[in-house]
Amino acid sequence: MSRTVLNVDEVSKRYAGYKSDLLRFATWFGAPLQPDSEHWAVRDVSFFLQSGQAMAVIGENGAGKSTLLKMITGTVRPTTGKIEVGGRISAILELGVGFNMEFTGRENVYQAGGLMGLPRSEITALMPEIESFAEIGAFFDEPLRMYSTGMQARLAFALATAVRPDLLIVDEVLSVGDAYFQHKSFSRIRKFKEEGVAILLVTHSMPDVREICNRVLLLDKGRVVKDGVPDEVVDYYNALVSEKETAKLSIEQRRAKNGWVLSRSGTFEAVVASIELLDAQTGEELSQVGVGQELALRVTAKISADLPRLVLGIMLRDRTGHVVWGTNTWHTSQVIESVGAGERVIYEARFRCDLGPGSYSISPALVSSSTHLDNNYEWTDNLLVFDVVNFDKAVFIGTSYLDAQFLIKRIEP
Repeated sequence: MSRTVLNVDEVSKRYAGYKSDLLRFATWFGAPLQPDSEHWAVRDVSFFLQSGQAMAVIGENGAGKSTLLKMITGTVRPTTGKIEVGGRISAILELGVGFNMEFTGRENVYQAGGLMGLPRSEITALMPEIESFAEIGAFFDEPLRMYSTGMQARLAFALATAVRPDLLIVDEVLSVGDAYFQHKSFSRIRKFKEEGVAILLVTHSMPDVREICNRVLLLDKGRVVKDGVPDEVVDYYNALVSEKETAKLSIEQRRAKNGWVLSRSGTFEAVVASIELLDAQTGEELSQVGVGQELALRVTAKISADLPRLVLGIMLRDRTGHVVWGTNTWHTSQVIESVGAGERVIYEARFRCDLGPGSYSISPALVSSSTHLDNNYEWTDNLLVFDVVNFDKAVFIGTSYLDAQFLIKRIEP
């Protein structure tokens, strides 16, 4: 049965500036001095997290993510509000925290493990597992100053997850590791989640957020902008990034009847008037296609203002939000120059459906260059949704169909 592991109630953190350290020191003893400046890193944040749930905190740099995590772990005290933790916390916030660069990896495990409240005897018993999981070989008995940042991340994660906590907090530290160790680390995080550990994750990797998390908290300038399920909040965040680049940008979001979240943003000087998935031979519009079927994706763009350039981008995603494929006409060297108001532009892309059975979405974007951060005329997530069914191929799993055959040779003894 789930229980509340973390409760954050109207938490704020203010950093005050004073003309001198003496004035700051006086406030520690209750002197009623007004600061010369103040900065609210976090403002009125509330949420709760239950056992077995995983929540991501996302936002741009300076949004207040790290400050929030430090308050939860107790390294920073909130100015207002309260935080209640029901159980043992294990946190990986910054490389080197609790480590001594002159100590060996083994010595640092004893020191940092002690700071975590683990008895020395327990650390000794856990040492083989920590050394094995970190996979840093002979460096385990070398000074930490000889480690790369990736090796430090391996050691920190192996120690923090050696004992199963009630709440595991992971900041961006894993982003410095290699792809193999990131995969290994997230496998352990997923296993912890299945075993009832509450996970609080800060990352810029949106695929990880979509895959692991049940809930996402979007922070901007210290405040909660959006709190909800991953597909909805992640798509909103992507649109919000564009909005900051383009003052005229607007954002619309709704959940369609098929369950997919449709997020639309842009200045709307160019919009998708229609999008169709067709059988390449008959021209019939499809909502369900077969593995290996020849298809044509037709997009009609309507232009309402004179534009210097027009680029169409297409992103294909599976039901979990992972990008299966994507490109745009900038990368295919098919940019249209000097588009006039009132024009319509029809794009058609032909391809074979080498996808696995499942539900997929197509997100079109009309922009002026290789990125939507320059001019986002219109970006719509999950505008077209279709299902893939395996009618006549051998049974296979995954999101990609490979027309592979086994060659079998039997050799007599």
